[in-house]
Amino acid sequence: MTGASRGIGRAIARAFAEKGDRVAVHYASKREDAERTLAGLPGSGHGLVQGDLSDPEVAQRVADEAESAVDGVDVLVNNAAFAPSAASAHPVAEVSYADWQRIWRRMVDVNVLGTANVTYCVARHMIERGVPGRVVNIGSRGAFKGEPEFPAYGASKAALHSLGQSLAVALAPHGIAVTSVAPGFTATDRVATKLEGASGEVLRGQSPFGRVGTPEEVAAAVLYLASGEAAWASGAILDLNGASHLRM
Repeated sequence: MTGASRGIGRAIARAFAEKGDRVAVHYASKREDAERTLAGLPGSGHGLVQGDLSDPEVAQRVADEAESAVDGVDVLVNNAAFAPSAASAHPVAEVSYADWQRIWRRMVDVNVLGTANVTYCVARHMIERGVPGRVVNIGSRGAFKGEPEFPAYGASKAALHSLGQSLAVALAPHGIAVTSVAPGFTATDRVATKLEGASGEVLRGQSPFGRVGTPEEVAAAVLYLASGEAAWASGAILDLNGASHLRM
């Protein structure tokens, strides 16, 4: 479970632990948050794995350590990402060229290359063990709707969706199913201030349900896609946005 120190990642880790799975909780730098996730998981046999996935060697180490921590990874959930924030906004008409390059590189390194490398390493472990497996990518509505303030983020998530579909075909002969979830705006602690006041009303008004999604709703979808019953969904991208953005 990459990027499991808080928010959606924490909710997904807990959902798997509640059904009796052992979870390798990955984090990049916030060990205290990751330890809080770990402490909140029911059951036993869970572990912590640290590393900046933008480094290919670290990505391989993380995959190897996770494999050892839970005695074999059967499900990989790719949630780690360099996410939008005030500091990472880069609208093309306003940001400097130097910041444009810096933010694009970081988002691609973590969101695309980091995920691709971890997936490669975990998938090779699955193939070597000869066991069926599941890979679930946490994408974004922004891959389809557009992210004018964060174009690198939207592009990175579109790339993640495409990667998932390519790997779904490549890994099917090995019994490994690959899917993606594309959440809309989700109420996590990281974006709590955006849900206050007028901006919160605008965000809730994007959905005809009059609210935003919850981490637990994303976790429930991931739990299904990682199950044995969802093998035939391999290659799918599940929109999870409360009808706030519809596509054919």
